[in-house]
Amino acid sequence: MKIAMAADHGGFELKNILKDYLEEKGHTVMNLGTDSSESVDYPDYAKLCCEKVVSKEVDFGILVCGTGVGISIAANKIDGIRCGLCPSKEIAALVKQHNNANVIALGGRFTSPEEGKAIIDSYMAAQFEGGRHQTRVDKIMALEK
Repeated sequence: MKIAMAADHGGFELKNILKDYLEEKGHTVMNLGTDSSESVDYPDYAKLCCEKVVSKEVDFGILVCGTGVGISIAANKIDGIRCGLCPSKEIAALVKQHNNANVIALGGRFTSPEEGKAIIDSYMAAQFEGGRHQTRVDKIMALEK
């Protein structure tokens, strides 16, 4: 799979660990920054990642900020994005199964590398269930208009 990843200063360490993990598993990762602890604005990085998702240059995106909250809010302002904050592997599976999320967000200050790997694996293994969930996704997407 081809995956876009971006983070702010609060999430760059976890992003880099997860990037290496995904590459070791054979995935192509587009690292969109940031790569230091220098303060940056997470909306800028959410936009960079989500543009790659919307344009279909990648299969999905992963965003990381300190809590995962701010960057997920920013991501969901972009037409075509359904970003779910994933504090656990169970929620990661559900955001794919029920919401067909095309971006996931993690909290760099609250997610261990092991948890992050499990969250990503769970999301990637899940399949969108369609049916009544498709009706709900359609309604979510209609809110953009």
